[in-house]
Amino acid sequence: MLSDKIIIVTGGSGLLGKAIIKSIETKGGIAINADINTETDLSKFAFKLDITSLDSIKECLNSVYSHFGKIDGLVNNAYPRTSDWGAKFEDIKYESWKTNIEMQLDSVFAMSQKCLSIMQEQKFGNIVNITSIYGVVGNDFTIYENTNGMTSPAAYSAIKGGLINFSRYLASYYGDKNIRINCVSPGGVFDNQNPTFVANFNAKVPLKRMATPEDIAPSVSFLLSDEAKYITGHNLIVDGGWTAI
Repeated sequence: MLSDKIIIVTGGSGLLGKAIIKSIETKGGIAINADINTETDLSKFAFKLDITSLDSIKECLNSVYSHFGKIDGLVNNAYPRTSDWGAKFEDIKYESWKTNIEMQLDSVFAMSQKCLSIMQEQKFGNIVNITSIYGVVGNDFTIYENTNGMTSPAAYSAIKGGLINFSRYLASYYGDKNIRINCVSPGGVFDNQNPTFVANFNAKVPLKRMATPEDIAPSVSFLLSDEAKYITGHNLIVDGGWTAI
C-alpha cells in the first residue's frame, strides 16, 4: 500500500511520531524521521531537523530529495512549544503566544511550502497534517477539574483550527497538480497524564478510554496510501467518539 514510498515524518522521535513511522514501515513505505532529537544518517532514514529553522528545513528537504530522488509524502507532526506551554489563558504572555504560533503554525507553512515546490516539480505528492479535535470543537474544561492546574493551552486551539483550514486551502490549490493534502485530528492520546484527568476523559468519551498512538497512526498511513487516492481536503477525526456527542 505504501511500497517504496519516501515519506518524511517530522517529530518522528516522539510518542505519536514513532507509531506513525512504524505504521508506514508496516505498509512497505520508507519513513524518514526528521527530528531535532536524532542525528542525520539517511542510510538509517534519519535527519536532524530543527523545524523552527528555515535553513534546516531547506537542508532536510533538499537532502532527502537528492538522496532518494523523490519525496512521496510528508507528515507534519512535530510539536515544538515553550516551557510555559499550558499556562492558564489569563497568565499567557504575549511573547509566549507569538513564539508558539511561530514554532508550530509557521513551521508547518514553511515545511509545506518548500516540500510542495518539490512535489509540484515531480508531479505527485501527499501531505498529512496532524491536527486535533480542539481545532474542530470547543474545549470541555470540566475534564481538567481537580487536576492540579491542568488546562488546554489557548494557542493549541488557534493553531490546530488554523491548520485544518490551511490544509483545505492547500488541497484546493494543489488538487490539479496531483498532490493531496489532508489532516488527522486525534482526540485524547494517553501519555501518563494526571490520573484524575484520565478518569474524567474516560468518563466522557463514548469508547470510555483514551487513545493509544497505535490507534491514531493507521489513519495517517491510510491517507498517505493510494487507497485514499480520491481523498483530499479532508480532516479525519480519530477520537473515540468525542466529537460525536
